[in-house]
Amino acid sequence: MASPSASSSYEDLAEALNQRKRKRMLSNRESARRSRLRKQKHLDDMVALVAQLRRENSQILTSYNVITQQLVAIVTENSVLKSQATELSHRLQSVMEIILHMDGPQSMDGFFAMPWSSVSMVQPILASPDL
Repeated sequence: MASPSASSSYEDLAEALNQRKRKRMLSNRESARRSRLRKQKHLDDMVALVAQLRRENSQILTSYNVITQQLVAIVTENSVLKSQATELSHRLQSVMEIILHMDGPQSMDGFFAMPWSSVSMVQPILASPDL
């Protein structure tokens, strides 16, 4: 049989191994706990980032819609102004032809120098907004 000192030394060794095992288990548990905390913090950060990006996306979409509406209004106004300019150009051409036929070519020279001196306005030229 083993001597009492050998038995005591075996028990001491077993106790040291058990203590080491418990210490390693505690260390592993603590490491796992820290890992879970880091993972939870990362998840919380990502959720906050998603919320922030959604807010920014909503603001950008709102701005985009406002700008698009302004663009449509400007394009529409531009189209109306072009139509009015074309109509006024045609009316001016008609007035010039009438003056040319009424007085002959000599009246056109004075028309450009003082356009209102030789032409009496009977009816004002109005541009309608739905052209």
